[in-house]
Amino acid sequence: MADEVILIASSISCFAERVKIALAEKEIKYQLKEEDLRNKSPLLLQMNPVNKQIPVFIHNGNPVCESMIIIQYIDEVWTHKSPLLPSDPYQRAQSRFWADYIDKKIYPNGKMLWTSEGEVKETAKKNLIESLQTLERELGDKAYFGGECFGYVDVAFIPFYFFFYTFEKLGDFSMMVECPKLMEWATRCLEKETVSNSISDPYKVYEVIMGMMINK
Repeated sequence: MADEVILIASSISCFAERVKIALAEKEIKYQLKEEDLRNKSPLLLQMNPVNKQIPVFIHNGNPVCESMIIIQYIDEVWTHKSPLLPSDPYQRAQSRFWADYIDKKIYPNGKMLWTSEGEVKETAKKNLIESLQTLERELGDKAYFGGECFGYVDVAFIPFYFFFYTFEKLGDFSMMVECPKLMEWATRCLEKETVSNSISDPYKVYEVIMGMMINK
């Protein structure tokens, strides 16, 4: 009997897009259920009653929540393709550290660019650029964060590419000037169909965010 795989996601979500990329990397067929977060479905509330958030990954009726936990689950269950996490325990720990760093630094500081003003916004911009540059130093001269192969940290970070244009416009800075190696890394990632077919258009994301700012 074939596995039943369902992904509950919304149309623009960097966290859901992480899961889409992981599924594409593992060549897993799945059913996508688009969620309207303003009118949450009974399925979402049933499968994620604690946080009531997307993405939710449902495998043979069993839900798994939180994007990076979902990716670890996918990596452990579907072993027929190259692993996303390295086999060495120390390298696995380092990969989890950097994925956690991305979640704690990039999205929160980036979001402050369109939810705050004045000094608070300037501080968020400074913190965001510093965090991006920290990631750039970790990347170094490697093709991907794990080395020569696209892996766990790349999956965690590349969906945030759809925010880069918004960061530049609202923060009044250039990603290419501040983080040239990250931009080269992003270009390499986007050459992979598993990535380019899974993430949103940065210009569309900017339009959505601008609409949110106008209507707030």
